[in-house]
Amino acid sequence: MFSFNRAYPEDVNVSSSAIKDLLEFLDKKEIPMHSLLIMRNNKLIFEKYYAPYKADTLHRMFSISKSITALAVFLLIDKGLVGIDNSITDYFPEYTNESTHQWIKDTTIRNMLEMRTCHASTTYKMDMKSDWVESFFTVEPTHKPGTVFHYDTSAAHVLSALVEKMTQMPMLDYLKENIFNYMDFSKDSYMVKDPFGVSMGGSGLVATPMDFMKILYLIDKKGTIECNDGVTRTLLPSDLIELATSNISDTVMTAPIPGESQGYGMQIWQNEKGGYVLYGMGGQLGISIPDKNLLVITTADTQGIQGGNQIIYDGIYQFLLPGIDEKEPVGRLKAPSEDYEDLVSYADTLSIAPPKLAINHSYTKYNTKKLTSDLHQTYVLLPNKQGFSKVQLDICPGSKQSTITFFTEDPALKSGAFKLNFGLEHMEEGIFPKYDNPYTAGAVFLRENVLYIRFHLIGESVGSIRMELYFGNNDITIFMRKIEETYFKEFDGHLYGTLEN
Repeated sequence: MFSFNRAYPEDVNVSSSAIKDLLEFLDKKEIPMHSLLIMRNNKLIFEKYYAPYKADTLHRMFSISKSITALAVFLLIDKGLVGIDNSITDYFPEYTNESTHQWIKDTTIRNMLEMRTCHASTTYKMDMKSDWVESFFTVEPTHKPGTVFHYDTSAAHVLSALVEKMTQMPMLDYLKENIFNYMDFSKDSYMVKDPFGVSMGGSGLVATPMDFMKILYLIDKKGTIECNDGVTRTLLPSDLIELATSNISDTVMTAPIPGESQGYGMQIWQNEKGGYVLYGMGGQLGISIPDKNLLVITTADTQGIQGGNQIIYDGIYQFLLPGIDEKEPVGRLKAPSEDYEDLVSYADTLSIAPPKLAINHSYTKYNTKKLTSDLHQTYVLLPNKQGFSKVQLDICPGSKQSTITFFTEDPALKSGAFKLNFGLEHMEEGIFPKYDNPYTAGAVFLRENVLYIRFHLIGESVGSIRMELYFGNNDITIFMRKIEETYFKEFDGHLYGTLEN
């Protein structure tokens, strides 16, 4: 069985109090963390999952998928099945003809790995009902390939299609057979597919945070590790891993935060501390800082939080790194330190938290009135694009479960209703009807007549559904935002209703 050696942080000269400071910083910044794993000197020194997440909870990794797609392409190159400087059109003649733009014909596999294609954006998003792979070859290019950096997820998607075409296997199955099974990758991990059956090489990986750490560790070791059978194997070509983790493309023109302006290799970013990052939307980060022999994994949901990923980077840089002593490691401790026991005690209390009021919010300062009894109300809604006819509220104070129910004629709902659980100032779990997606949800009264609910989506759909309910004397206005890539379109926009007689 492949597993990491474990140690107390102080065994490898990392301060437990520094890790606690990092956790407290992220909590105060209200970053919805899902997990944090830390490794130093090849030893796992911290592993934390925020309830309701557990070690075996599968998590959508988004653009970490690009990094594993690169690994699969490296295998093809190493086996001589494709050439890194060959045109991508050599392998997809079915999508090209005499009218295909020359810049597309000039685009090489190297260009695609380096995010220096001829497209300035993801081509399949222009028409997601048409063949996603074909779009790369038919959408008009914007610039000469091999020049400037543009984040083009369709490039990774086409590379995934290339792997599946050349191997006649789903890409993750190919990676498991050649690499990941030697590292005891979770058997339930999978790739989301596009509507045409191709694994989403740009964003489709669903796996555990520990799987993610194994990927980062393998890359950190340049592809050579001691496998689960005790044999040291070279699973990936080290020269391509060196290229992938180096600074090849400039990202300063398009970077929204400093952490994304440091440069890019091959489906892998550079970081502010001289290392590299496996990066996925929403706070899925695999950070390597070679000077400290440090690997850090985070999973989270920073979507909708401006600069949220930078807050995670800054927390690691400002709190964790100063807690690393450069002296020789002290060796295995006989017992955990008091600081470590304090860290564990604090970490065990962490979970995805219900919404909080701002510190200077007038309701926090001056209004001590609380809902003391159950509130049951139903509102008849005006016609709306979401297709909801009524909304029923059953709000219960204390530790009891509250619900909000949206009535609809949607045939996908057997009961004709979205019944959603939430806790008032605590969290409640549920399964989203229609989408069969787990969630945890909490709410808080922002004012006596304003209720804010946040649903944290768990699993394949990582994101959130947010609702602000404004209660009038006999009516209600509901403002909804869905911060999720693909689904839950019903929960975006405004609703208005009057109290049912």
